Amino acid sequence: MKIYQALLAALFSLVLAACATTQGSTDAPVFNPDAQAMTQYHIGVDDLLEVSVWNNPDLSVKVPVRPDGRITVPLIGDVVAGGKTPDQVSADIKERLKSFIRDPQVAVIVTELRSHEYLLRVRVTGAVRNPVSIPYHQGMTVLDAVLAAGGITEFAAPDRTELYRKTKSTTSSYAVRLGQILQDGKLGTNYPVQPGDVITVPQRSF
Repeated sequence: MKIYQALLAALFSLVLAACATTQGSTDAPVFNPDAQAMTQYHIGVDDLLEVSVWNNPDLSVKVPVRPDGRITVPLIGDVVAGGKTPDQVSADIKERLKSFIRDPQVAVIVTELRSHEYLLRVRVTGAVRNPVSIPYHQGMTVLDAVLAAGGITEFAAPDRTELYRKTKSTTSSYAVRLGQILQDGKLGTNYPVQPGDVITVPQRSF
């Protein structure tokens, strides 16, 4: 009998340990300012660029970045833009235009961030009224994202909500007490979100 009880106790301990490993961390996610705003944007395929050459409107164009990462500029032809910053592309165009005009002044502006738009989103899934993938805005929180999804359904288990955040090597999960946020105004787990975050609201067990 004692052996049986010992085995049950050991099994119970293993179950508790397994449950503990599947739950999100109760620590707050690390706030990464670099993920909140891009300090150096690298141009990607399908981005829309505006190339302005001062005093030369015929050389100023609005062009998309082609699948080969290049754009076409009057007089000088193809210019590599993919993977470079706007300043780097501007410097390349300026250097090549020197063969045609004196002291060219060139500005390159990304007018539409088409290539990175998919990455700069926050996703809300599970027991919400409208699971969504929404554009990230600086200062956005878990509550902002959930409200953009129409709030939770009557079948939700809000206090078991998880925030998933991917880093270069791992994906970490953080426990969010969404019920406390929505019903009691307790904002301790109303964490700031970052681009790429996924918020999952599970259903209740019936």
